[in-house]
Amino acid sequence: MERASWEERRARAFDVFNRARGEGADPERMARWLEHRGALGSFAVDVVMGDVWARPTLALRDQAFLRLSALMANARDEELVAHLGISLDIGVTRTEIEEVLLHCAVYAGFPAAMAASRHVDAVFCKLDGASRVEGRSPAPRKSDEERERDAADVRRTLTGGRSNPDPAADLAAMEAALGGVGTIAYRWAFGEVWSRPELGRRERSLVVITMLASLGQTEELAFHVPAGLNHGLTREEIEEIMVHLCIYAGVPRAVDGMRATRAAFAKLDTRRA
Repeated sequence: MERASWEERRARAFDVFNRARGEGADPERMARWLEHRGALGSFAVDVVMGDVWARPTLALRDQAFLRLSALMANARDEELVAHLGISLDIGVTRTEIEEVLLHCAVYAGFPAAMAASRHVDAVFCKLDGASRVEGRSPAPRKSDEERERDAADVRRTLTGGRSNPDPAADLAAMEAALGGVGTIAYRWAFGEVWSRPELGRRERSLVVITMLASLGQTEELAFHVPAGLNHGLTREEIEEIMVHLCIYAGVPRAVDGMRATRAAFAKLDTRRA
């Protein structure tokens, strides 16, 4: 691990802030504003941006998805408002932000997602100079047969082809293990949310791993870490999620997430040996 001077970390912070905010960014002004909060503000510049955002493993766009996911799942609504603007500057689309909301409903609950959606609407309306967001479409009106078919396809990619390709049999196995929870998870979470084309499955895995780790749901990481690998995330990228969660969910949650992640990797390596 290379060492840096304070000046080098501050320079990294300014560089990543400029890249995130684009034309018109004023990192000096940002730093002065934050440092009115004393040590907390200086850490927000030199640690959050200079030590963490500046790390190269996750692209800025991936980092934006990560931050939105952690903030929505943990109902950090005031911070969410600021990061919605940053995410849009980085290139995350409004549609993609709304897909993160759907995963929040699945993995953190509808109350958290509905609360976050009100702040999303407020930001979009302010940008548009409008009183309400227009042009949204409801979810496709799928039959249970269609939901189960789409769920089976999602589970095929999540498991790397290890799930039962027969939707009825795959659903029956989940219901045998989880009862009615398995029914909802299969038909709604997999069949309606994960299967939507508006966001790629790699990004969906990044969002879900972030939400689970930030909420301390480490048992679920045993499934979703390998699923993330199947969807194109690398081991380094998944571990990097935990590094960023030191900032957005706290070091204890990040430690638990890293331990669960490495346990999942070790299990995969044992299986392949």
